[in-house]
Amino acid sequence: MKNRILICIMALAVPIIFGQNKVPTIKLKKLNGQSVMLQNYLKEGPVLINFWATWCAPCKKEMVYLDQFEKKYKDKGLSILAVSTDSQKSLSQVRSYIRSKKYTFEVFQDPNSQTFKKLNGNLMPTNILINKDGKILWRHYGYLPGDETEMEKEIKSALKIDS
Repeated sequence: MKNRILICIMALAVPIIFGQNKVPTIKLKKLNGQSVMLQNYLKEGPVLINFWATWCAPCKKEMVYLDQFEKKYKDKGLSILAVSTDSQKSLSQVRSYIRSKKYTFEVFQDPNSQTFKKLNGNLMPTNILINKDGKILWRHYGYLPGDETEMEKEIKSALKIDS
């Protein structure tokens, strides 16, 4: 009897454990309100999704590196998608901040954090690197100076660039 229960628990746990390695179908909303599917970006190559907010100081520090990586690796197929979790009321602040910094990566809105939750985000910033096949290759929570080195290493690996 105990073995049967254990087998049932394991059978239920396997899809949960291994299912998290594949990104679900996700609809992203641009700041202008236009919706696009994450899968459209995956057709071009790896995607780094960055969840951030205007109130998050570590997020803002990290964005400088995201912009550098966007410029450095875009031609190699990388897409960087910055997803703001700011409230709907704060979208003008988001637009203003991005414009003032002249960031080149695409910015999306997730005011109710639905996408953030769907991808198991739990801390700001959250970065998720996904390959063309939709497999989550790397996930990182928070930002401390020096984390950008690990991020670039993971990006190069996803793009199959030798270090």
